[in-house]
Amino acid sequence: MKTGHSSRMPEDNSPRRSPQNIPYQDLPHMVNADGQYLFCRYWKPAGTPRALVFIVHGAGEHCGRYDDLAQMLTGLNLFVFAHDHVGHGQSEGDRMVVSDFHIFIRDSLQHIELMKKDHPDLPVFILGHSMGGAISILTACEKPDEFSGMVLISPLVVASPEAATPIKVFAAKVLNLVLPNLTLGAIDPNVVSRNKKEVESYTSDPLVYHGGMKVSFVIQLMNAIAKIERSLPKLTLPVLVLHGSLDKLCDIKGSYLLMDTVQSQDKTLKVYDEAYHALHRELPEVSTAVFQEILTWIGQKVSADGGPSHT
Repeated sequence: MKTGHSSRMPEDNSPRRSPQNIPYQDLPHMVNADGQYLFCRYWKPAGTPRALVFIVHGAGEHCGRYDDLAQMLTGLNLFVFAHDHVGHGQSEGDRMVVSDFHIFIRDSLQHIELMKKDHPDLPVFILGHSMGGAISILTACEKPDEFSGMVLISPLVVASPEAATPIKVFAAKVLNLVLPNLTLGAIDPNVVSRNKKEVESYTSDPLVYHGGMKVSFVIQLMNAIAKIERSLPKLTLPVLVLHGSLDKLCDIKGSYLLMDTVQSQDKTLKVYDEAYHALHRELPEVSTAVFQEILTWIGQKVSADGGPSHT
């Protein structure tokens, strides 16, 4: 570790800055195992915390987009926390590049451990959207005893049919050897939500990555999907899955597969008819129902867990 840091010496006099040029000393942050600075967010409840909830954001976005949901969860006296993944939002790293998908899982476990040190007796829940769903599943598989429950909003479990024909997969692997930085298509904001306001907020958000996905990143997503398929049968924790029937970014087949494969006794899939990908930022009636579903589900688990229930 020491040798890697010697190359940073000239920088030590000037503070490390986020991609938006804000000194990290002015931002809540943690330093991961590679020495990269990750921007963190904490939503602390007014009362005594009854549980910890770790929110895992999706590809190209950032944890600030979960502020509404986090605020609502603090109303149940839940302590909510999150960070921007490497290469995302206000964290360091090349935009939307990761040398190994497992880095996302490793950093998530590090953040959870940091929070558990301060709150050793509290149950921990993990809540992930899209690629964050894939990260959540693999994180829960790595430390199955850590979590009291998992909530997945439109999780990435199988590759979308358009992206995953055998020929395309083969082509991507060949390209990854030759041109790992070649950019494929960007995410179409109009398939994120049917709510035009939300599409505008996504499009105009400077912390969202609006460029195309690099071949190397797509390969990492495919590796993660392959690993998830092998890992699902190991899962036994309570799971709540929420998915829109018209999701064009993460195939709903993945959520059906998950329900069939996980060994959990307590598993629920809720399908929102006609809804798109970002259910927590959908038409108001959908988002309201989704928030309510999550609040009720976690609320029941926390009460049943016998955690400190100070209302």
